[in-house]
Amino acid sequence: MCDLIHYCLEDGLALIGMAHPPVNALSQSLRAALIGACERAAADDKVQAIILYGEQGLFSAGADITEFGTDASFSRPDLPNTLVRLTEIHKPLIAAIGKLALGGGLELALACGYRIAEPGTRVGLSEINLGLLPGAGGTQRLPRLIGAESTLNLILSGEQIDAVRARRLGILDRIAASTEQLLDEARAYANELIDCCAPARPADAWPKPAEDLPDDFLARYRAEHEPLWKSRLAPRLVLSALEAACLLPLEEGLARELTLFKHAEASRQSKALRHVFFAEREARKIPGIEADITLRKIEKVAVIGAGTMGGGIAMNFVNAGMPVALLELEGQALDRGLMQIRKNYGISVKRGKMTTDELEQRMDLLFGTLDYEDLADADLVIEAVFENLEVKQQVFRNLEKICKPGAVLATNTSSLDVDAIAASVSRPQDVIGLHFFSPANVMRLLEVVRGKDTAPDVVATTMMIAKRIGKLPVISGVCFGFIGNRMLEPYAREAHRLVLEGATPAQVDGVLTALDLNMGVFSMLDLAGIDVSFLMRDSNRAAIAHDESYCRLGEELYALGRYGQKTGRGFYLYEGRDRKEDYEVVALAERLAGELRVSRRSIEDQEIHDRCLFMLINEGIQLLDEGIALRASDIDLVWINGYGFPAHLGGPMHYAEQLGLEKVLAGIQHYHHALGDYGEMWFQPAPLLERLVAAGKNRIEKI
Repeated sequence: MCDLIHYCLEDGLALIGMAHPPVNALSQSLRAALIGACERAAADDKVQAIILYGEQGLFSAGADITEFGTDASFSRPDLPNTLVRLTEIHKPLIAAIGKLALGGGLELALACGYRIAEPGTRVGLSEINLGLLPGAGGTQRLPRLIGAESTLNLILSGEQIDAVRARRLGILDRIAASTEQLLDEARAYANELIDCCAPARPADAWPKPAEDLPDDFLARYRAEHEPLWKSRLAPRLVLSALEAACLLPLEEGLARELTLFKHAEASRQSKALRHVFFAEREARKIPGIEADITLRKIEKVAVIGAGTMGGGIAMNFVNAGMPVALLELEGQALDRGLMQIRKNYGISVKRGKMTTDELEQRMDLLFGTLDYEDLADADLVIEAVFENLEVKQQVFRNLEKICKPGAVLATNTSSLDVDAIAASVSRPQDVIGLHFFSPANVMRLLEVVRGKDTAPDVVATTMMIAKRIGKLPVISGVCFGFIGNRMLEPYAREAHRLVLEGATPAQVDGVLTALDLNMGVFSMLDLAGIDVSFLMRDSNRAAIAHDESYCRLGEELYALGRYGQKTGRGFYLYEGRDRKEDYEVVALAERLAGELRVSRRSIEDQEIHDRCLFMLINEGIQLLDEGIALRASDIDLVWINGYGFPAHLGGPMHYAEQLGLEKVLAGIQHYHHALGDYGEMWFQPAPLLERLVAAGKNRIEKI
């Protein structure tokens, strides 16, 4: 056989091992080798049963994603027809599943008549995360195995489930005693099937997948969930495929599924989500830092500041089983911080996501202290104190006296100059920015801010530790606000200015949420705290002092003590988390517009979209040109994971490419002239945007 397949005949059993590292992606070449091996076994009279497994232990993580959207995706033998052929083999076919069977890998296992897995196996149909649906039988064979409702929940969640749950649902027939015994137990299982003359495929457990459900189940499911799906296409296509599984014979259902899959694969949304998938893998590659660099040892962590942010940061490391010293200067503040962490874990216990014993185990990893001396043995120290440069510099001077040589010293600043903080110590090579997003124990994004003196091994070590605690790290250079918050400034500036010119906060937010952003500018500012955004902006006052109207509305609300949700009033009024419009804010905007001599008029939704989004995009392109961001795709990851930009639009940079860079530039140039002095001041196209358009390019990259 070819190098992609290991074929062995043992006592009437054909063992077919897939050997396409690292994850046995079901590429055209592997599909061809696989069907060839199975046909060989089917034709061999000495073979009584076939065992399919992963040669390196892992079964298959699914289709080859690089083929999606290309001719190779359905080049012969395509995956759907390959799996149909496997179901027609007249001998028992057993999938021996190690580690993973995801997407097409699970569809391959479903095409086998029988399934056994090692204890640590995870299975799932996670195509929804790529804007797709299973296209090789998953939406048709799985409902006939575990029922329509369980299938629908599994596919729409994109969840990976463990072997025990998969066995309970009926996806697996057996679980081996250990990883090492998987193949031996698969052999024994195959011989049992031979001895009892078992059919090549057992009868469907659910020949009528919806027979236990109300007649209107799928219609009600659609009505209840479509508002949550917003404009996402893939969930609707999944539901259509499940309807086919419930109403049509298998052969017709498979044909319907394939049509729906091709529709999804060709969509802009799937293209955007595939862009995000590859962006996440690319983000870990840092030019100039080799994969074999020696990392610093990180076993003990210290966090300075037990407030909301500091406590959330500490939880990340505790959750990963790492001991954390949590420092505060006042005993009451420390006690409050520790109690809040316990309360957060208590919520997880109530929701069934953690046991009481696990709560106590995690709290035992936390060590509260009021003494800097207790940080002396920490390998990584993260400062999470008040967002003030002088305060943070003093913290670092204290750390220099205490921390051992080689300890990584990190600041959680969201906007301040990391180089200025590093300059306060004699070892700037050990200093790095780790900008966690709030709530830090929940948000996936971590901006890793590399200073001009930060050592390469410190960068590599923090990228590694980010992965260990389940974060998505994105490298940024040093500038005000780094990637995310610097782009937030022009985005929020235009929202504020539009309200002065005649829009309402609700209208601006409505345009943005209609695009499927999680929330609009003003609801986001209310959630984060108007005081927080004011203080961040105040630290960059020199850059905006020449424009009196710059976010003036937010500053007036700050002066009134209207900080957003936490005070019950901000740009909106709040009753709990329920938000409603506040006409006092509209009146305040009218008054400020008069004072600033800003003409008011009716604002069209398209203008709101273009001014907010084009300025956001323009700033991102400028960040790329300056080298603050390494890649346009890194910028997309920051805004998807930190600011709620919809992943199915691919992030602001990918969205700009979909709109067309020429259109973005033309829009900026239009408002440069149409908005008078304000437009001339702020609507300045990024030079890189101009160069790209002049060169006829529609991909955002440095040229």
